[in-house]
Amino acid sequence: MGADHAVRAFIGSFTSAGGRGITVAAVDRDTGELTVLWSTDVVPDPSFLAVGQAPATGDTVLYAVSESSEGAAAAFTVGADSSPRLIGEVRPVDGNSPTHLALAGGRLLTANYGSGSVTVLPVGDDGAPGPVGAVLSHEGRGPDEDRQSAPHAHQVLPDPSGTWVLSVDLGTDSVRVCALDPATGALRLHSEAALRPGSGPRHLAFHPSGGHAYVLNELEPTVTVCRWDAPAGLLEPLGETPVLPHDHGEGPAVRTYPSEVVVSHDGRFLWTANRGHDSISVLTLDETAEKPALAAAVGCGGRWPRDLALDPSGQWLYAANEHSGNVSWFAVDAETGIPAHAGSIEVPAASCVVFG
Repeated sequence: MGADHAVRAFIGSFTSAGGRGITVAAVDRDTGELTVLWSTDVVPDPSFLAVGQAPATGDTVLYAVSESSEGAAAAFTVGADSSPRLIGEVRPVDGNSPTHLALAGGRLLTANYGSGSVTVLPVGDDGAPGPVGAVLSHEGRGPDEDRQSAPHAHQVLPDPSGTWVLSVDLGTDSVRVCALDPATGALRLHSEAALRPGSGPRHLAFHPSGGHAYVLNELEPTVTVCRWDAPAGLLEPLGETPVLPHDHGEGPAVRTYPSEVVVSHDGRFLWTANRGHDSISVLTLDETAEKPALAAAVGCGGRWPRDLALDPSGQWLYAANEHSGNVSWFAVDAETGIPAHAGSIEVPAASCVVFG
């Protein structure tokens, strides 16, 4: 995206819960305000999105999963008027309930929660995904009988070096490190980091230095700090830090399920979105990047924040509040990292925000 182009936000939502599918919004760089431009429901339940470029032209391509029992992925061009148009076919991913996707090694990868697998699809010159090239199935389980009776791949992403692909599995309490074959697109398991049983890892984010990663756990409101050794392809858990105050009032009636973790561009702050507690937590990071400290927890501007995203400038933080059906934005204090609520727009069943 050139510097002269307006910043756009792409918002995913659950059509099965009344969402509009994919919504495109203009972003005011000075105020953070979102203005809805277009929406399309051509793909059901596009719960997670990713932005890439067409290999042949460099044009912006928006990718979406279809979080359905059948499981699919699709790609859209984004025209000069910011309208999304489907390119190629909506491709099955040979896995059910994909919850996340990312580009790595010139291919599109999906994390399939229901089937506990990661799918690799080739990408054509126009950016459209081709038929499934490979599927890597996870194995294992965790102690929570309700949520961990089988593998549940929740996120897949490349590491900062571009050498490895990591998949976060809530069902097996682990993060897998895989090698992606540049010729065939096949994924090969290289190493696996075991986290505390029952923690339920959901998503991870890397420190901008590339030497550490922070794994957000869904089944307990904690973040696991890990050292990342890119040359060796090894993720080493170092310890856990709570993302909520000890007196946050959790009990049988109210349970918190953290959903997303974001690290500031300068590596000084870490934010998490907390469903149930309906908050955004702020953790400070020291120079070692290994000792996050909880500094504050503020309201998310709605209910059930499923996703949290930092805009390209690092000044604005956005929360996709699924149950209240809105996306809220916050001005980030550069000194403390504490977000201040600045506005909100209606987006029914909002699930994800990305920028491009």
